[in-house]
Order: sequence, then structure tokens, then C-alpha cells
Amino acid sequence: MSQKYPAFLASAWTEWLAADPDSPAAAEKIALMPATFAAKRDQLPETILGKAGFFLLDLSVPIVEGTYAAALSSTNCALSAAESITQSSVSRPPSAFALCRPPGHHAGREIAGGYCFLNNAAIAAQWLTRFGNVAILDVDYHAGNGTQDVFYNRRDVLTISIHADPAFEYPYYAGYVNETGADDDLGFHHNFPLPAGTDDAAYLPTLDQALALVREFAPAHLVVSAGMDTYEGDPLGRFKITRQGIAEIGRRINALGLPTAITMEGGYNTDALGENVAAFLENFV
Repeated sequence: MSQKYPAFLASAWTEWLAADPDSPAAAEKIALMPATFAAKRDQLPETILGKAGFFLLDLSVPIVEGTYAAALSSTNCALSAAESITQSSVSRPPSAFALCRPPGHHAGREIAGGYCFLNNAAIAAQWLTRFGNVAILDVDYHAGNGTQDVFYNRRDVLTISIHADPAFEYPYYAGYVNETGADDDLGFHHNFPLPAGTDDAAYLPTLDQALALVREFAPAHLVVSAGMDTYEGDPLGRFKITRQGIAEIGRRINALGLPTAITMEGGYNTDALGENVAAFLENFV
């Protein structure tokens, strides 16, 4: 990743406020959102609106005054979790949960999208590669397209995403089963797209396939992108995973016996979110 994208995130708000300060609309600036999007990404424009269309994938990532600070804090939370699993003195494989907000798995090397600005799980995984190979398992309802983008031509980081079929669900243009890696690194990314209405009985065998790939890869550390929007009552999801199913997902992942950093991704049923997270984590405690 070049420094252009982080530099954009760091300066976008102030740069936007400084643009056309004498405009009648200047006092009404609330959030930076692009008016157009890059059809190709060969040339970075000079204007702030042009940069926004270049670096922001969709309209779900408006930039406000505190965006960069929040994204950076979220990533630091994930890095703290990653560091903690390398320093634990407990006898069993350690685990740590990073309550990341904003989430991260839709953010790519140089692009924000899907409420995500910096890819917390990917940055944590990259830090962990100093200790050996790393696997990332994404169990959010939506495909981890940003994580796929970051590691698509890498073989030291195995990336796996179990998600709603992008043929009918965001992010639409990535997350298909035939996307398995680039060039000589084929086979180090795996997508498991599932249909609407997927329930515990359909989901768990797919999870077992993904876990078998992790075991075969034998990573030194595991990073889990834990989305709770697979839950049957989530307003942005169309799966039918029960709370018991969420607990079983956590149990089977924990049974890998790997040092595990867990980053929070989606989950939009706020009434059930806390209990769902607790159910997922209960086997890691």
C-alpha cells in the first residue's frame, strides 16, 4: 500500500473544509461524500471531491471530523489484541477480542467501503506475520472483499470468507468461489458464498470445510473477522443463524487450538448484539 490513501484519510476532512470556503454552502458542510466514483484508478485527481471518488468505494463511508481518529483507534485496538496473543503466559492457546468500531473487512489496500476505513483484521494479521504464517477467517454476513484485496497475491496469509452470495448481496463484485488468489499464489484465498436463508444446519458444515483449510495451512496465529450480522434477526442480513449457532461457530473455531485474535465486524440488531457476541466468545474465555 502506498502512503497516498492513509494521507487522504488523515487530511480529507480539513482539506474539504478548506475547499471553496467562500461558498454559500461552506457553513453547511457535514460530511465528505463523493459525487462521482472512479471507473478506473490510474490517476489520482487533485481536488478533494476527486480524491473522495478515488478512495471511497460507496456512500456508506462518509468522512466527518472524527473519522480518521476513530479508524486509527479501531486499528490500534486490533493490534493490541494481536500483540496480546503473542505474549500470553496461559497454558492453553491465548485469545483476545478487539471491539473494533468502525469495522474493517471491507477496506482494501487503498479504498474504504461498507462502513470500513482501515482493515483492522488485515493490519493485525500483517503484524503477526513476523511470527510465522497467519490465517484470517471471516464469518461476517458480507464477503470480506477488503481482506481479499489486501492479501490476494500473498501465500504467507491464508484468507477465508464465509458469507452471503455476492450475486445478491453487498459487496456484489467480489467474494465469488472462483476467486482463489493471483498468479503463483492461487489457493491461498477461499470464498464460501451461501444463499439467503442459510441456517445453522447449512452453515456449520461449510464452516467445517473452512476450518479444515486452516488446519492444513497450519498457521502460527489466527485472526477472526467476527460479524454478528449472520444472526436470524439482523436487519441487514438474510441468514437464519441462531444464537446457539453463533456459539457453536465460536466453539468450533476455538477447537483449532490456535492463538486467536478476534476483531469485531458487522452486527446491526443492537438489542441482540451483546448477547450474540457473548455467545460467540464464551468458548474463548
